[in-house]
Amino acid sequence: MYELWEPICLVTYFADECNEELAALGHRTYWDGYFASRAAPLGRVPAEVVHAAFYSFADGEAARHIPSAWETIPPEASLAARERGSAASLRRILGDELAKSPGLVRAADLLTVAATSAPTEGRVMYAGMRTVAVPSDPVARLWHSATMLREHRGDGHIAALVGARIGGTQAHVLSALDMGIHPPQSFGRIHHLPNKRLAAVMNDLRERGLIDADDHFTDAGRETKQRIETLTDELAAAPYDCLTPAELDELITELEPITARLVATGSQ
Repeated sequence: MYELWEPICLVTYFADECNEELAALGHRTYWDGYFASRAAPLGRVPAEVVHAAFYSFADGEAARHIPSAWETIPPEASLAARERGSAASLRRILGDELAKSPGLVRAADLLTVAATSAPTEGRVMYAGMRTVAVPSDPVARLWHSATMLREHRGDGHIAALVGARIGGTQAHVLSALDMGIHPPQSFGRIHHLPNKRLAAVMNDLRERGLIDADDHFTDAGRETKQRIETLTDELAAAPYDCLTPAELDELITELEPITARLVATGSQ
């Protein structure tokens, strides 16, 4: 399911329309719009709360955008712009044949049932998204529900990381190694961090025996990474319990051509 709906969510970050909508509101940078719109369902919480909920950003990164990004632009406006731009991207990429198809409407309906059925306890970002009204437009509803499921899965992933004592920056290092990026410090999500900060992260991973002296996975590191991913998958299963096997098969069938189109274009 993750592989089927993740490309739907990625238009928010890879396609132009969402960023254009947020820029039109007055957000000066991509990251102003990102933090303002993604954190908006939480309400006007301080940067410390956003940092905790997002988890993977380095210390101080959330504070560079929250609450300043909301001072002249209400969170609700940023949230609406994100939905509007993301839906516009989907319509453009999918074209009328898919965007107006009965299959997309059915996929949106079934995905919404799944996305609104899971328990919210311990799922901060997912709970925030659950407070946002589900759009009536099928394309927007498809995006909204996929994004709810993405936040649900993300909350579970954070729980798995915390349980394994892997911090946000450390998680990026393990992901980089898993993707074959070496040195992992060159990974785009962390390469900009101060050398002293990165050195401390790498030293901690070495001391715990998760990476070796050459900054490659050890067996223990690879096992830790796999254990985190397996638990993430297990914790992400709850939303689909409400669907019958036939409905789940139908959802997969209807999502496949949508996902294939998005993957072919890189969701942009």
